[in-house]
Amino acid sequence: MYDLVVIGGGPAGLTATMYAIRKRINVLMISRDLGGKTNYRLALPWIEDYQVIRGLETVAKFRNELEYLDFARNMDKVEKVIRLNNHFQIEMKTGQPLETKAVIIATGAKQARLRVPGEDKFMMRGLCYSALSYAPLFIDRTVTVIGDADLALRSAGELATVAKHVNLVGPDERALQTGLGKKLAASQKVKVYQEYQLIEVLGDRFAEEVVVESPDGEHVKLTSDGVFIEKGLIPNTEMVAGLVNVDTQGRIIVDSQNRTNIPGIFAAGDVTNTTEQVLVAIGEGAKAALNAYEYLLPML
Repeated sequence: MYDLVVIGGGPAGLTATMYAIRKRINVLMISRDLGGKTNYRLALPWIEDYQVIRGLETVAKFRNELEYLDFARNMDKVEKVIRLNNHFQIEMKTGQPLETKAVIIATGAKQARLRVPGEDKFMMRGLCYSALSYAPLFIDRTVTVIGDADLALRSAGELATVAKHVNLVGPDERALQTGLGKKLAASQKVKVYQEYQLIEVLGDRFAEEVVVESPDGEHVKLTSDGVFIEKGLIPNTEMVAGLVNVDTQGRIIVDSQNRTNIPGIFAAGDVTNTTEQVLVAIGEGAKAALNAYEYLLPML
């Protein structure tokens, strides 16, 4: 039986695993890849990699260390976490079930996609899904934000503080009646395309234009230096569905010590109700590992 199983190999999972290893507990990380969303980086023709704060050095260091520790990683997919009397059983897609005294869920979240022509082609080449991470790169530039709810409004609001012009495509009447919605609608730097839908993304090497459709069927072509699709994140919580408490967005609810409602199950990173950013996930992964260690101390 393992002391701790970490599910997920992104920034939070890698950090949690390395902290657990340094605490000398019997830990296993289960993930189909290492690095998570840090494997995807937005490319723009005018920026260099050093201009974006991503925490890549920390993630790369932990990933490189873990690649040499075969005993501490299993490149598989977890199907289900089952609560037994005082421990947990981990059922995997291909391997045999494992048992552990504690679990850290660090499975991250999937971006909500629109599945329109050009989206896959230009993903991370002028088009991405996180204005929070990349807004500072668009000083004095034109940018398009696609989305109909609060996340899109927040992204457009942040971009409007630095960009020359923001196209906000898709917000509905409810969103525009909020305080932020009214502010954006009144801004000279923001053009709102209420209830328009994205039809296609166009460009050469990078995304340069989008085609959007009005509620009346009219097509409009918008040119910009970058495109953000802000439809939200879909947390990867299938393996603990019905076991731990989640919020209205399906994210695992944790307290200040990364504990879920089930003793022995901790969670960290984008799968939880915290900020979706790499540096935050790194810190949350470390915190989850340290609190899991404290939980385990009486059993070691």
